[in-house]
Amino acid sequence: MENIPMKAIELVGDIDDQHRLIAQVPEGLPAGPVRLIVFVPEEGDAGSAWTRGIAREWADELADSLEDIYTLDDGQPVNIAG
Repeated sequence: MENIPMKAIELVGDIDDQHRLIAQVPEGLPAGPVRLIVFVPEEGDAGSAWTRGIAREWADELADSLEDIYTLDDGQPVNIAG
């Protein structure tokens, strides 16, 4: 496939929770193998994507009240002044 001449077509797609790429291609494209280049958000944007992904993956644990082992009354105040 590396030596086959190819033309570039820009598509916009989504990656779902099962890590599958979903994209609609123009009707005129024939079925067959393709070569993909995926552009992902820069590190700053990826950080927020990572946070959303972790929140989605841990949603059940975060919603479980049995996981709330600390309260605002736990611990000692921190003396920042020194």
